Amino acid sequence: MNECPHVDALPHPEPAPLSETCLECLAVGSHPVQLRLCLVCGHVGCCDSSPYRHATAHFKDSGHAVMRTFEPGESWRWCFVDALLV
Repeated sequence: MNECPHVDALPHPEPAPLSETCLECLAVGSHPVQLRLCLVCGHVGCCDSSPYRHATAHFKDSGHAVMRTFEPGESWRWCFVDALLV
C-alpha cells in the first residue's frame, strides 16, 4: 500500500465510531451497502455502492480525507484526496 501525507495527520488512537450504521441512510429510509468510518471524527457513512454515498458526502462536506472500512474482517483505508489505499 502507498503512503500519503494525510495518514500522518490522523488522530491516535483512531476515533470511536459515532454510530453502528449510516444514520443518514436510516433517516431517508435507505439501506447502506457497506460502511466506512471517518478516521478523523468517527462518522459512519455508506460506501459509493449505496444510493446516497454518505461517506463520500461526509468527505466533501468536512474535508476529512481518510476513512477505513467499517466491515467485519476488513482493515483497508482510503484517502479521498490522493485516491489511494493507505
